Parts: sequence; structure tokens; C-alpha cells
Amino acid sequence: MSSVPIVLTMKWGTVFSPDYVNVLYNACIAASRKEFRFVCLTDDATGLHTEIEHYSIPGIGLTHQEWYSKGVWPKIALYSQDMHNLDGRCLFIDLDMMVLSDLDSFFELSEPFVTTDMGPSWRPGGGTAPPEAGTSIFAFNLGQERQILDRFLSDKAAVKTKYINEQQFVGEHASSMAYWPPGWVISFKRWLRQPIPRDLFIPPRRPPPQTKILAFHGTPRPADLLKSGFNLWDRFPHMGNGRVDWVVDYWQRNGGRLP
Repeated sequence: MSSVPIVLTMKWGTVFSPDYVNVLYNACIAASRKEFRFVCLTDDATGLHTEIEHYSIPGIGLTHQEWYSKGVWPKIALYSQDMHNLDGRCLFIDLDMMVLSDLDSFFELSEPFVTTDMGPSWRPGGGTAPPEAGTSIFAFNLGQERQILDRFLSDKAAVKTKYINEQQFVGEHASSMAYWPPGWVISFKRWLRQPIPRDLFIPPRRPPPQTKILAFHGTPRPADLLKSGFNLWDRFPHMGNGRVDWVVDYWQRNGGRLP
């Protein structure tokens, strides 16, 4: 197994621009002191930074419609046995995450599968609810979770009927499940967004200094917070509005362009 870890992300379709990949790459470089490879699995590498490794997304028998339906099922391809000869420890990061600091710590936990608890307790102060595995930021050894893909391929229709999305399915079929320490990965919506109706007039709070990764899951995404003027970027009944300066700073500092 390779001793050089891999930061891995995926981009397909047009929802995420190349800037998302480039910003994530630059943010990871800034947050790490160690060597790693940065790999993007994509159907279109146009506009990606020249130092980003890019490969096609392995086919897992999905129709064109299934690629773009709810559930994010193309991510199951991550568990292919031989994915472009990539091996070693892998940290997968969704494109709508903000990497803020200390990326190296995410490679120091050695459990077979380490991810974020995105359940009800994923709020300031935590809680006692059972964990719910998310797959926005997770680490595993490439090629060693093949049973996830095998189970999916054995009956795709049944899997998609039983499970709401890919992360719920992975949470039940990973070889084991461990979680990042509390506070490493926090949710923009659950930690920083202002209460209703203050969110229409008051900007979201900045992440606490100890935050390593800020998760934008669902709506909004980071680029939604870059537009100036009257700009509603949240989902009713939340009504976030306008440009968020600290998100703009992060985006531009890591090479992103403003709309």
C-alpha cells in the first residue's frame, strides 16, 4: 500500500464549476504540512488546475438518469477494487466543503472507515442520539471496502428502494465505522446560521477557531454566499441574504473567482 495518502473528490455534471475543485485543492495545500496526492474523479476535467490528477469515474452500471437522480449513487464507484491503480489511505472530501486547517490530522486515524456523525447530535453541545454516518468527509483504504460496491451491484433496484441515499447505504455496509472527534467537522447550517428571522438581516457566524472542516451539506453551497446585493441563498423558512465576507475571503484566497 502506498505511503503517500490521497485526497480524493468527485465532479460530474454542471452543478459544481471547476472553481470548486481548484479552491478545494488550494485549501488542502494550505492546510497541510505533509505530502499527498490530490485526485479528482470527473467526467470533464476542463478548467482544473494543472497539478490536479484527474481520472474518469468508474462505471457501475448506472443509467444517465440515475447519475442525476437523488441519492448521489455515483459515489459508490469509490469502492471499486482497482480504481486507476490508486491505492493507500484516502480522504474523500465533497466539493462543497471548506477546508480550514490541520488536514493532516484526518490521516492520523487508522480505523478502516472514519467519517462524520451527521445525525441529530451534530450540533453545538452534541447530544446522546445514535450516530448517523455521513459521507461528505471520510477516510478509508482504497480497494478495501469492495463489499459496499458488490452489495450495490447485486441488486441496484432493491438498494435504491430501501435506502434514501448513498451515505445511508454506506453507513450500513462499511466494514466498520468510526467518527471524527467532535468539533473537527461542523455544519454551516447547524452551527453558524442565524435563527429565523434574524438570518435575513444578520450574517452567519464565523467558524470557531478549532474547526478543521466546515460542511455545506444540501442548501446553501459556498458559491451561493459569494453574490453581492440582495441575494437570498437559503431555503424557506430560513432566508439567508447577501454576500458573506468570510466565505468570500476563503474563496478568493484559494483561487476562486467571484460571480
